[in-house]
Amino acid sequence: MTQAPTPTADTVRRLVRTLLPDGPQRGGGGTGGPDVRPVAEGGAHTTWWVGARHVLRLAPDRAASARRRRELRLRDLARPHLPVAVPASVAHGDWAPGLAYTLDTRIPGGTAGEHEVSAVGEDDLAGLLTGLRAVPVRQAETLGVPRPAPRSLEALRRMAVHAAELLGKADEFEPARMHQLAPPAAAQLAAQPGTAVLVHRGLSAEHLVVAADGRVRGVLGWTDAAVGDPAEDIAGLALAVGSPAAVRAATLAGYGARPCLRGLWLARCDTVIRLAARLEGRDDSPLPLLRVQLRHAWEAILLERVTEFREDTDRDTGTDGGGDAGDTAR
Repeated sequence: MTQAPTPTADTVRRLVRTLLPDGPQRGGGGTGGPDVRPVAEGGAHTTWWVGARHVLRLAPDRAASARRRRELRLRDLARPHLPVAVPASVAHGDWAPGLAYTLDTRIPGGTAGEHEVSAVGEDDLAGLLTGLRAVPVRQAETLGVPRPAPRSLEALRRMAVHAAELLGKADEFEPARMHQLAPPAAAQLAAQPGTAVLVHRGLSAEHLVVAADGRVRGVLGWTDAAVGDPAEDIAGLALAVGSPAAVRAATLAGYGARPCLRGLWLARCDTVIRLAARLEGRDDSPLPLLRVQLRHAWEAILLERVTEFREDTDRDTGTDGGGDAGDTAR
């Protein structure tokens, strides 16, 4: 199997010069080629800033290329339904044989890690969740968007309990906190049939474009989108902006207590498992990031009402008879 080439600044500059012949130049006389720089430090650079207005993403393999090409069509499908910006492609094609690239417009703003989301920004997040639910599922699946089975919260809980013991020994986490999610509660928070929607599945802090005033201006990173459990996006928001804000946004979007609480417990189990994996050397994510996500996921939310749900009042949005999920954020 032929090894994929490693993109360099010269590779990127040559490609961008063909795409933006009148684009940003480096050097006093404008002869140094386009001004390009990698978005992240270290590792293989597959995402590059191009001047101040564009971002170039290079797929490292054929599987990523297929997701990148699907993402282009999915963004066009989702864009009319969303109140926040979605990147628009100004060029796309192959940067090496069989390896896709997309040159997108850059959405102005920072990340949710750089700017705190305001109360009005939570309204933006609610609009995002509402818009995702409005995207026609059949059209998304026609584009090749997958429909994975919902995750088992009980299986995740068992893994998290074990991971919490490891974190307790490392003085990173109090294992007794996992007792809040007992097996009966995990069963009650199982994904409900008939609730699948378009799910972004990557609502991390770096994928939320947030302005200095706390408004959410855009959403990046659509390659992992799926048709599935809306609690996955609530979980993503819990890690990105904190559990109370995630619950408030989901409640404003029309989700009831069950999907909100399920999302919180997905986030809480995930963060415990990931941090334990990092401490054991099985994950290379930055420790500071994992600790921030753990803190966000475990921000105080009242969860003891999960046993009060009534099954007969569920709606397609996931609303149930267990009370307003907004109560859990107070």
